[in-house]
Amino acid sequence: MNKFLLPSKLFVTGTDTDVGKTVVSAILMCGTRGKYWKPVQSGLGSMTDTEWIRQVSGLPDSHFVPERYRLSRPLSPHAAAAIDGVSIGLDDFQAPDTPPFDPLIVEGAGGVMVPLNERHFMLDLIVRLGLPVMVVASSRLGTINHTLLTLDKLRSRNAAIAGVVLNGPLDCGNRQAVEQFGHVPVVAQIESLPSLSRSVLEKVFAQNFVSR
Repeated sequence: MNKFLLPSKLFVTGTDTDVGKTVVSAILMCGTRGKYWKPVQSGLGSMTDTEWIRQVSGLPDSHFVPERYRLSRPLSPHAAAAIDGVSIGLDDFQAPDTPPFDPLIVEGAGGVMVPLNERHFMLDLIVRLGLPVMVVASSRLGTINHTLLTLDKLRSRNAAIAGVVLNGPLDCGNRQAVEQFGHVPVVAQIESLPSLSRSVLEKVFAQNFVSR
């Protein structure tokens, strides 16, 4: 498989929660050594996504942009914000000020139709930031429906789709269906990894991607 040439700036979204968005974001950070931003962090447990990627990548704090909202409960942003007495406003989000060709990885929360507030969804944030979107999906049964629905929603708002990453056991049939019916390349298929160390993530990046 040819390596995928990454756009310098990307928004990483998923077809669902727990499909591997943060692992893919870590792979991209290990490979590009760019900047990472998680606009909304729901759930302040032992380690946030930003803290985990910082730890596994070994990159200094200067590579990480603080979250715009840090919400205590591991719930949908709109629900977590309500519990914390916070109102999430779409106008509060501004893309980090980075040079045009410096790598920037932005990771969303959940999928594109996760509510931010009573009116706006993660999709609205994607459109506001205007970055190419990488869709992370599971390779398992059900992924065709979830992935095609996500792609359809993104296209309904004219979001630029960079490609799809499939996480999990190799499934040539699901990959072919996503590419055929979704009219989009599957830019990487990432099987179960032996560990989530920096060296392993760097190897996965080198096998699948090249940066500008």
